Amino acid sequence: MSSGRMGGQQMQKLSLDALAREHAERAARSGSGRSAETVFGGHERTLRQTIIALGAGVELSEHENPGQATVLVLRGRVELIGSAASWTGRQGDLILVPQERHRLVAHEDAVVLLTVAKLGR
Repeated sequence: MSSGRMGGQQMQKLSLDALAREHAERAARSGSGRSAETVFGGHERTLRQTIIALGAGVELSEHENPGQATVLVLRGRVELIGSAASWTGRQGDLILVPQERHRLVAHEDAVVLLTVAKLGR
């Protein structure tokens, strides 16, 4: 991550390509077939961005959407499965996460950037 100053405010930048490569390697070495890291925000903030790497066939089990969320596919192919529909995403695709229980399945080794803005904050 690099940083600089502009108008008295701290700026930062990071390489999603480098993070995707790093987490894909971690997921490949992991017994769970996954790796994740929050790269911006967190549970105490309204906005949170998390990079998630999943090996082929690995699934994030069904869970609630905690707010407004998107999944940006950085590598590979994933499927987001809701109660009434599913959406397949490939590198460069942005999937809007439905306001319902859903799960995410990697159909091949994949890395995504999950962005969540919590509602009610």
